[in-house]
Amino acid sequence: MQNWKIKVSLFLNYFVFAILLNSVGTVILQVQQNFGVTESAASTLEAFKDLSIAAVSFLISSYIVRIGYKNAMLIALGFISVICFIMPFTASFLTTKLLFAAVGSSFALIKMSVYSTIGLVTKNEKEHISLMNFIESFFMIGILTGYFIFSYFVDDTNPQSTAWLNVYYLLGGISFLAFLLLLSASLDESSIQVKEQKSMIDEFKEMFKLMIKPIVLVFVLCAFFYVLIEQSIMSWLPTFNNKVLLLPAALSIQMASILAGSTALGRFFAGLVLKKLNWLIVLISCLVLAAVLVLVAIPLAEKTTGHPISGWSTAPIAAFVFPMIGLLLAPIYPAVNSVILSTLPVKQHGLMSGLIIIFSALGGTTGSIITGNIFEHYDGKQAFYFSLIPMAILIVCLLLFNRLQRKEKNTIQSN
Repeated sequence: MQNWKIKVSLFLNYFVFAILLNSVGTVILQVQQNFGVTESAASTLEAFKDLSIAAVSFLISSYIVRIGYKNAMLIALGFISVICFIMPFTASFLTTKLLFAAVGSSFALIKMSVYSTIGLVTKNEKEHISLMNFIESFFMIGILTGYFIFSYFVDDTNPQSTAWLNVYYLLGGISFLAFLLLLSASLDESSIQVKEQKSMIDEFKEMFKLMIKPIVLVFVLCAFFYVLIEQSIMSWLPTFNNKVLLLPAALSIQMASILAGSTALGRFFAGLVLKKLNWLIVLISCLVLAAVLVLVAIPLAEKTTGHPISGWSTAPIAAFVFPMIGLLLAPIYPAVNSVILSTLPVKQHGLMSGLIIIFSALGGTTGSIITGNIFEHYDGKQAFYFSLIPMAILIVCLLLFNRLQRKEKNTIQSN
């Protein structure tokens, strides 16, 4: 219980940014209705979010240790609190893009700090992977909560209403509470303090030296393709519910929460299961079952057109079945992140966290833009069938990653 306060703070920080980051799917639907933008144009919101995450991670990851993990999280929470309070005064597609750029920039600091802090408050690999899964499951609880919060502010009777922007007053308040809690928590960062100053060029050399290691190269491919799958589904599920399953906008947002709920549940159970079972067997099994679910669930959507829908009780079965894919995809991301971090020395966790964030962001942007364009030029069902391709690639990457990880551990033990 020694680190309970900082652990609670990590959970709350992730909860806040889960709502903000993953509101992109909801906002994609709303900007199409409020500002008349196309699906492909709306998909660029993901790029503003993810590319800002990648850019800040690239620039700051070498210096995150000097800034301090706690200080970096306080900066992010303070900045986004101010942005949220300003947002309701604006109502345009441009300011919405700028909002997600601000959210992405702040989250880069949060994620690097949270991932690196886990190594300071856990004692071994199993404890590390368990806490990682529990924190990531709380992230999904934040996403689930966010769907209901946003849907409360959406006015189905007036699709052009921008009253939903008032949600940012509430989110600004939650961010400020998270800031106060973190401010009162203590974190011992003495074990990772920089003892000698390096130039910016030297810091970036360290990052690139780490990135060209075979195990790291394969890992970033795993992270890239996983997030490509996750964001292509999560960001476009509200639009899929609205335009393919013909659910009202508020209900489309609410029912997208099933994906977040199933993912949170999957990560919670993964935190228990991965203490007992080999991570590779669990992850490969999950991907195979996820592919089967896609092949079973999407055809169900073809049988729903024309049915009147007034609420959860009258929603088509596809709206319930397909989001359960989150239960199967859930363990993959936190597990591979934990494996790579627990394999590397603690002093490299800051740099590695930066690489995780950069390639995850690039994967999220790629997935959302591809899905948005398929959505516009074909249809939502074809867009979600696309996820089968990166699933197959990810299975191959995980097999190679496992082989390299075992080789790396054997090398460390022999030295």
